Amino acid sequence: MNRLVILLLIWLAPLCAIAQQQVLLNNVQLFNGKDNKTTLVNVLITANVISRISKDPIPTNKSMMVTIIDGRQRFLMPGLIDAHWHSFMCANTMQDMMLGEQSFLFIRAAKESERTLLRGFTSIRDLAGPVFGIKRAIDQGIQPGPRIYPSGAMISQTSGHGDFRLPVDPPRMSSHTIAAPEALGVGIVADGAYEVLVATREQLRHGATQIKLAAGGGVASLYDPLEATQYSVEEMKAAVQAAGDWGTYVTVHAYTTEAIKRAVAAGVKCIDHGHLMDEECVKLLADKGIWLSMQPFGGPDGNAYADPKQAADSKKVGEGSDHVYEWAKKYKVKLAWGTDLLFNPGATKNQNQLLLRMKNWFSNFEVLKMATYDNAQLLALSGPRNPYPGKLGVLEEGALADMLLVDGDILQHLELLGDPEKNLLLIIKDGKIYKNILPQP
Repeated sequence: MNRLVILLLIWLAPLCAIAQQQVLLNNVQLFNGKDNKTTLVNVLITANVISRISKDPIPTNKSMMVTIIDGRQRFLMPGLIDAHWHSFMCANTMQDMMLGEQSFLFIRAAKESERTLLRGFTSIRDLAGPVFGIKRAIDQGIQPGPRIYPSGAMISQTSGHGDFRLPVDPPRMSSHTIAAPEALGVGIVADGAYEVLVATREQLRHGATQIKLAAGGGVASLYDPLEATQYSVEEMKAAVQAAGDWGTYVTVHAYTTEAIKRAVAAGVKCIDHGHLMDEECVKLLADKGIWLSMQPFGGPDGNAYADPKQAADSKKVGEGSDHVYEWAKKYKVKLAWGTDLLFNPGATKNQNQLLLRMKNWFSNFEVLKMATYDNAQLLALSGPRNPYPGKLGVLEEGALADMLLVDGDILQHLELLGDPEKNLLLIIKDGKIYKNILPQP
């Protein structure tokens, strides 16, 4: 055996060891993410994939490293997915982002990613922020955290929702300086179809799985009124074309009917927010097969605003939820769920509470399906840009092994998810156990 072959075997040995690991979960009530029922089964995980689900005992390979866990008929479900999360901005305030020491901000964001995973969220769609490095650290096993589907910087027009410059900063046309948030990669200002095209390609170059544009005004932003419509059809089409060339899609931040109709005309495949739409616009999304990723704004567990105008806008957005959810169900719009917590690190712990708030409009089963199976279909819309090929949001043979073991039947008692520290007994992501507090026999 020559020296090159020996070196190759030494290099491959750790990978082979990982591939030979198994986890066997016996005696669990399995909710597969799609069906309104549970089944008492045994589940075998080989490496990072569910290799077998059976009502009968499952033999294991004696040559493998096997961890055997008795689930004691606890509730096993797919890992939760947050379709609108900000890994960086949820961990830092606006002031931190503008003036803080960058290395500290990233460390704080990484630690919050670990807490996100321990709240049961095994995947998140990150819709603006510098998270490529955090994602890489998680994927390489350096830092615990969820799977991240990053958008990179939110692309915005001058004075738009992603324009984070200070009022004293010079106009773009007269200066080559870059504001701190833009240098960080939180948002990028681009005007005209050419600049939008370049900005989109920049995010794809960094590894974006989908592109986010600001197509309308916002609550948390500095300059733009909530009712403002942003970007022309031609500008948005430039992003849609560039994303489509890479096999992925564009989602837009938009609340109002006018902003959403303009984005639909440009060919976007997802609307994030949409709380101020009229019924005709909701039907348009259904007819076009466009995703609506909404958040249950308006409750006590979301973002809080001291500024009276922002507080009033936040209240207005929250009040729009009732109508839009009602119409979305009526026309069978493809619905996703997310939280959009940002700039208030103390509120990130409320991520699970915002899931429970969905009970105002949906049954327990509908909420669970939306936060697992349905959200996973939206993640898969990134096509070849999907960094985690395989099935997510479902527990079936061949799916990726992301799952939670809950101390109670949450099809009946969804509120158990409100206390993940106590009620999430076992957290597995990509076949690896990140938490196990099952009572010992």
